[in-house]
Amino acid sequence: MQPAVEFRGISKHFGAVKANTDVNFTIAKGSIHGLVGENGAGKSTLMSILYGYYRADGGEILLDGQARRIHNSQEAIALGIGMVHQHFMLVENMTVLDNVMLGSEGGVRLKAKRASVEAELREICARYRLDVDPLATIHDLSVGAQQRVEILKQIYRSASILILDEPTAVLTAQETASLFEILRLFKEQGKTIILITHKLQEILDITDTVTVMRGGRVIGAVPTAGTTKEALANMMVGRPIENNLPRAPYNPGAPVLQVENLQLRDDQDVKLLADIGFTLRAGEIVAIAGVSGNGQSELMEILAGMRVPTSGKLAFLGKDLPFNGRSDPDGLPRTFRELGIAHVPEDRLRDGVVKAFSVMHNTILGYQDKLKNRWGLLNFKAIAARCDALMKSFDVRPNNHDLRIGLLSGGNQQKVVIAREVLAQPKLMLVGQPTRGVDIGTIESIHAQLLKLRDEGVAILLVSVELEEVRALADRILVMCGGRITGELKIEEFDTTRIGLLMGGEHKS
Repeated sequence: MQPAVEFRGISKHFGAVKANTDVNFTIAKGSIHGLVGENGAGKSTLMSILYGYYRADGGEILLDGQARRIHNSQEAIALGIGMVHQHFMLVENMTVLDNVMLGSEGGVRLKAKRASVEAELREICARYRLDVDPLATIHDLSVGAQQRVEILKQIYRSASILILDEPTAVLTAQETASLFEILRLFKEQGKTIILITHKLQEILDITDTVTVMRGGRVIGAVPTAGTTKEALANMMVGRPIENNLPRAPYNPGAPVLQVENLQLRDDQDVKLLADIGFTLRAGEIVAIAGVSGNGQSELMEILAGMRVPTSGKLAFLGKDLPFNGRSDPDGLPRTFRELGIAHVPEDRLRDGVVKAFSVMHNTILGYQDKLKNRWGLLNFKAIAARCDALMKSFDVRPNNHDLRIGLLSGGNQQKVVIAREVLAQPKLMLVGQPTRGVDIGTIESIHAQLLKLRDEGVAILLVSVELEEVRALADRILVMCGGRITGELKIEEFDTTRIGLLMGGEHKS
């Protein structure tokens, strides 16, 4: 098939960090091409070069057989390249129409152009089955609908090459199936899709060819029909992946967290949580399964001190958590950390790290007071040594504590967040979506860390939309729908059909 994109000898360095080294491969026109590799393998950097965010230090890119120098994203868009980022580039208080038009409003005849663009967007939505209302406001849309808006933007801009970076990281199974139908329609139109994902089953389900990167280099490219998840995983990490990690027998201890009749209403008196009750014991992992947006996030935020419940009783190690009739959570997260509650938030970029800070500074966020000497000063030499040991223990790459954490891949940022909370030696660990957007090797590492904590007697409350992750880690499963717990299952009762019904609102009898 005719090449749509050719990478020839692409190299890119960030100081001493070699993000891409002599990258060579071809993407066929009218195909869905998978790009996989560990976090930090150079995938996103390479796609950012193609989209004009970065300039390569060496090598060249050919589009339709012609060498192109792409200096910025505007030039990439003009050449028919579109990119849907893992973290959406949308203005939440604007409409779909306004987001699509942003940057190309067209002068004084705005009203006439808005009507024209709205009509065109409705035609595109019908043709590609995008199911998006151009007049809807972004913050009123589900995550899956927001992603369809991003795709809508690229189609409106006449993209013939579409790059998707971890597009299913925040989608439900149903939303993923809908996305894949859209991508197949896109392919039928003769368009080219580049799919970056860590979910190897999705690679097998949707792509024609897959390229594997490791350490900034291309390890190989294979037809998808002729490979397996195990072979791809081995190429990605250079070793077999352990699917069944060792764990001590289930032997829970004393109650650590007790929740009774927890209620939460928002400022408009909308009920977000209702009648939540459960007990979490030392040395067990209780997983909360459910479609995103059914109260899991609000529950975790309450337990981390980020929200104040409307009513209910919450006890930690036999003592009531100090909400004390508060209406706001000012100071509570710090208090909860001091009590021994650690928190790995669902959105690491919003709540887990400060992108402009170094890796070293991010490793002490929230715990800096414990690291001060008797004069109230931080010993940065000791903190740097502590950070270096942490990075080595958790295999954070690149191993440079002075790097801005925003320059690390998502998976390596996640390792830093988890390492920081583990080092606090908590009694209760709140873990939200621990492996969202991370590679298969990092998933294995994170799961091993959580199981080690569990075996050491830590109580862990896990929120995950990945049922395979729930199966791999949980001792018990709570299922949530509409802000309520619809059922509780022991891990021996794990059944995807039954869990799916509970996630849909059916209550366990």
